Amino acid sequence: MKTPIKLAVFDMAGTTINNNAVVPQLLLKAFLSNGFDQLNLDLVDEKTGYAIPEAIRQILSAHPTYYKAFSKAVAEKIYETFKQEIEHHYEAKPDISQIEDAMEVFEALQQLGIKIGLNTNLDRATANLLLKGVGWENHPLIDITVCSDEVAKGRPYPDMILRMMASLGIGSPTEIIKIGDTMVDILEGQQSGCMMSIGITSPRYNYDKLMRANPTHIVSALYEIIPLVTSVFTKIPEENK
Repeated sequence: MKTPIKLAVFDMAGTTINNNAVVPQLLLKAFLSNGFDQLNLDLVDEKTGYAIPEAIRQILSAHPTYYKAFSKAVAEKIYETFKQEIEHHYEAKPDISQIEDAMEVFEALQQLGIKIGLNTNLDRATANLLLKGVGWENHPLIDITVCSDEVAKGRPYPDMILRMMASLGIGSPTEIIKIGDTMVDILEGQQSGCMMSIGITSPRYNYDKLMRANPTHIVSALYEIIPLVTSVFTKIPEENK
């Protein structure tokens, strides 16, 4: 049978890896360490689905006071502080774990002929610490990983998915589904032209919040993706089977 979906792209932290939502906490800490003390966790959390340098730019440039202080040099200093904070955090072997059903879902999709990709708004060094922490370094169920610092533009731009397509020989984004727990994950799937842009609910992003990004679907657990995928297989025209 011809496979209508060639690749499933999953976000890492919050979608397939439980890291206790430390990214917004540590980004806020980086802002505070650099003297930006008029920010709060909710404001920072709203932007952390973006590539971190872009999140920093958006947070500062939209602030009624801090927009005057925004510059490339300031943003880079905050980003370097964040990278140091998060690398120290993960090197200390924190309590991180695989999201429930992640490996079972990867295996089920691969049995359908679908490759598994992971991408993230984090840099490669940090992502490798995450992957190592859950035992996913060079895992046979994961075909490719791409990080925001390996492309020209991170989320919500399509660059990470385009790199996966080139590496795996996938001809069209309509053969790809994207799954993530933030609105920016959904926007990435949309801007890439994916067949599905699926939001997964979390304590940070509930159903109503994710719906603001107009996903094709919203699920509350990873295993709910499987029937969405198999329903596509049943709709293939007879001549394409």
